[in-house]
Amino acid sequence: MSDVVSVDGAVLLPVLAPALGAVAVLLLDALVPALARVMPLLALVALGAGLVPAVGQGLATDAARTRTLCLPAPGGRCFYDPSTTGSLLQAAALLAGAVVVLLLWRSADGPAPLQGGRTLTTALVLTTVAGASTVAAAVDAGTWLVGLELATLPVVALVALRGTARASQGALSLLTTALLSVGLLVVGIALWVVATHDVTFSVAGARSAWEGPTTRPALLLAVLFLVAGLGFKVSAVPFHTWTPVAYAGAGPAVAALLATVSKIAAVAGLVVVLRPLVATWSVGPAPHQVTLVLGLLAGVTMTVGNLVALRQDDAVRLLAWSTIGQAGWALLPLTALRESGLEAAVGYVVAYAAATLLAFAVVTAVGRTRLVAYRGLARRGPLLGGSLLLALVSLAGLPPGILGLVAKVYALRPVLGAGLWPLALVAVANAVVGVAVYLRWGVLLLGPGADQEPLPRVGGPLRVALALSATVLVVASAVPQLLLGLLGTPGGG
Repeated sequence: MSDVVSVDGAVLLPVLAPALGAVAVLLLDALVPALARVMPLLALVALGAGLVPAVGQGLATDAARTRTLCLPAPGGRCFYDPSTTGSLLQAAALLAGAVVVLLLWRSADGPAPLQGGRTLTTALVLTTVAGASTVAAAVDAGTWLVGLELATLPVVALVALRGTARASQGALSLLTTALLSVGLLVVGIALWVVATHDVTFSVAGARSAWEGPTTRPALLLAVLFLVAGLGFKVSAVPFHTWTPVAYAGAGPAVAALLATVSKIAAVAGLVVVLRPLVATWSVGPAPHQVTLVLGLLAGVTMTVGNLVALRQDDAVRLLAWSTIGQAGWALLPLTALRESGLEAAVGYVVAYAAATLLAFAVVTAVGRTRLVAYRGLARRGPLLGGSLLLALVSLAGLPPGILGLVAKVYALRPVLGAGLWPLALVAVANAVVGVAVYLRWGVLLLGPGADQEPLPRVGGPLRVALALSATVLVVASAVPQLLLGLLGTPGGG
């Protein structure tokens, strides 16, 4: 087989490590059930084994070092190519998966553990991360679609394993959404193959289809179907209705997985689809139809998400609607149909994931979801309150959450560069509304905390999760150029 397709196991580690980790967890549990308590440790080792090469590939200056599964010359096409943006998304998914494993570790010890126990829940998290890492690097449509579903279906099981009526409702909503999404994606892939005569998302195939007057409509229709299918996964309006139901039923730890790893996979899917088209349209005018659809999705999504989030009194539901609003910001730079827009979308979803992880970690530690339970948290528990406040100001794009502010600026720059001023004005207005969403919660943190129940004891794994997510956000806010340097976007555009 190696004579036909080159295979570099080291390059594949961001995908192989969590996938093999999931298999190892299940096998060890079957052979040595007494090891069930250490399964999260094995998962963390697997995720770390994938994280190191993902970061290294993101820093690599030679693009050939990140490619594998390549055909021999003269064709030489590669079916695994994460590029710098894909490697960054893989690293973010792996790190988010590690935090979720730690949060679920606490849930397994709590009064209402997930019914699947440590082994099954740990394996499902690893499978979800493996799927997200696959999407970020897949070039062929089949692997790309399988990766997307691997990043979705295990989360359905995790939501259902909570065993409550709300969890069942959330899992059913998420499963129905997943089925609708995969239907649209299959149709989109079929149209892509018809238009390009190619099963890969290649620049050559897209360019050939765009230049042909008979294949161009099929290509545009394929893009619209693919964007619609991914709209469900990224929680874009009007495909968003599953989000608050699933988050509320899942509980904070699994909701954190949905809000981060699943969203990273969705944005990765959009980047993989749009990248060959952006390269094609750079030599000619881009279709206004795609810009219009992406612009409407971005503008309506951030507006609906922010306005409804203003009315929420439950922390998990507020973060669910926050996810919808932030999805609009992740879609915003894609409307420019430029490489800088793709990079800005990747940077934004990574910055959003870092802040959201920290917020969910604090909610998990507090153990209560009503916003009034957080009154005076900054005084009663300065570390928890300060961490949550940092997460909220980062999501709002306010100092000292510099990472969130810089991410919003870079998301706007491609839009302004493309002359999409009405959309930019909508985004600026939503930035103001977003400040109100998060500061409403932040004011409660800083208020008086009289007659509040004492905070629960924070266990070791949860302390590690809080420290890890807070450290990532603090470092990224202190030196945001690290992230922007990885993306290669110092100049915007």
